[in-house]
Amino acid sequence: MAKKVALVTGGMGGLGTAICKALANDGWTVVANCLPAFPPAAEWLAKTKADGFEFHIGEADVTDYEQCGAMVKKIEAELGPIDCIVNNAGITRDGMFRKMEKGQWDAVLATNLDSVFNVTHHILPGMAERGFGRVINISSVNGVKGQFGQANYSAAKAGILGLTKALAQEVAKKGVTVNAIAPGYIGTDMVMAIKEEVREQIVAQVPAGRLGKPEEIGDLCAYLASDKAGYITGATININGGLHMC
Repeated sequence: MAKKVALVTGGMGGLGTAICKALANDGWTVVANCLPAFPPAAEWLAKTKADGFEFHIGEADVTDYEQCGAMVKKIEAELGPIDCIVNNAGITRDGMFRKMEKGQWDAVLATNLDSVFNVTHHILPGMAERGFGRVINISSVNGVKGQFGQANYSAAKAGILGLTKALAQEVAKKGVTVNAIAPGYIGTDMVMAIKEEVREQIVAQVPAGRLGKPEEIGDLCAYLASDKAGYITGATININGGLHMC
């Protein structure tokens, strides 16, 4: 029996890599999305192969609807139907709202929110037709509570939560679940590169007293993608060490 195929957008970042590994460990054939001709792709593939993983690459700019469609067609022609999509791609362009440029707003909304439509729209009909699918959208604690200096990011990540709930209702009877994960501060390479004193200030806000581990997000994705989570849909799962409780 062929393995089910999972696509992870932004799959080569710290969080994306952890998600890819967790899904692979659960038996999925995993495709990591990246930009076309992405320079670090070969190095990432070699590094993850050395760790024992055989990942595939799906090239597309997730802000481009047509590119996403072409990527999905190529993946499904070569590997089979996509039964899990993890919408993980995201960027930040922080700034006070009154000083925020239109380009900062547009870039974050396009990458963090429009991308969820651009990719999922090409995959969801097939899931519904086959009677099985898992859509997992990566939001953020700042999409739940808002964050000073992140109006664009908070708006995009909050939009993901609304989309998740609406879409879940449309496909619940088709055997497709749609859920969102809202991580808090996670110890990715990007976060660990922050000055130690700043990191300590962040950790001091977290009741659990530590940063989250990328693997904890990956394992949650793997669970939501599994048959065990078939009765969970339209949910926002907060994983933030108690930073924001709701």
